[in-house]
Amino acid sequence: MTKVPYHLAIIMDGNGRWARSRGLPRLAGHRAGTENIRRILEGCVEYGIKILTLYAFSTENWGRPTAEVRGLMRILEQTIDRELPELHQNGVQLRHIGRLEGVTERLQQRIGEAIELTKHNDRIILNVAFNYGGRTEIVDAVRRIVEARVEPEQLDDTLFSQYLYTAGLPDPDLIIRTGGELRISNFLIWQSAYAEYYATPTYWPDFNEEELHSALLEYSRRERRFGLIKPEAGSSMTTPS
Repeated sequence: MTKVPYHLAIIMDGNGRWARSRGLPRLAGHRAGTENIRRILEGCVEYGIKILTLYAFSTENWGRPTAEVRGLMRILEQTIDRELPELHQNGVQLRHIGRLEGVTERLQQRIGEAIELTKHNDRIILNVAFNYGGRTEIVDAVRRIVEARVEPEQLDDTLFSQYLYTAGLPDPDLIIRTGGELRISNFLIWQSAYAEYYATPTYWPDFNEEELHSALLEYSRRERRFGLIKPEAGSSMTTPS
């Protein structure tokens, strides 16, 4: 493996189907998926990945059955309580990207405490995209730009990025989607403009260290050109005509 992504993002899909294939309730799949995060986080640290962004709950997921949504909220709260001490001890910096509106006050408090406790850790940044939507993020960024009274001539890609939830972080180099679907599902729409994509039919709870290795190996084989073309010997890289 000649290179690894600095910033890896994962669409953790397939929890419900994983549970259904085993005759279990959907929440059992979500619990299994949550427990898998530690395994993949540890793998990312071993490979030297510096930022891991996980798509945990989208703005569209509020439309799921009430019992499932409430269960997801409980699972996240329990996971924070259970995992936070060890995450902090191991140098993980936790961040939340998305909106907190609609999230219970108790869970908002837990999220805030986790962010505050780990804000100086620098081994790896773990972004949890919870109540997140890519379009919502862009709308929120535009609102903040308007509130800041930014002059139109000042606005460019770099400045706009500073108003996103991921302000100050580089865009993802690789986005992995588990569960077999081939769509981005409103995830990091702005930031993923030149990200590499890797899809696997493996459901998220079964996405293990070997699966992670396969994804990173495939990434290391790809040539990222960012809209340019590969230069010939003795020439500089140029845009296609």
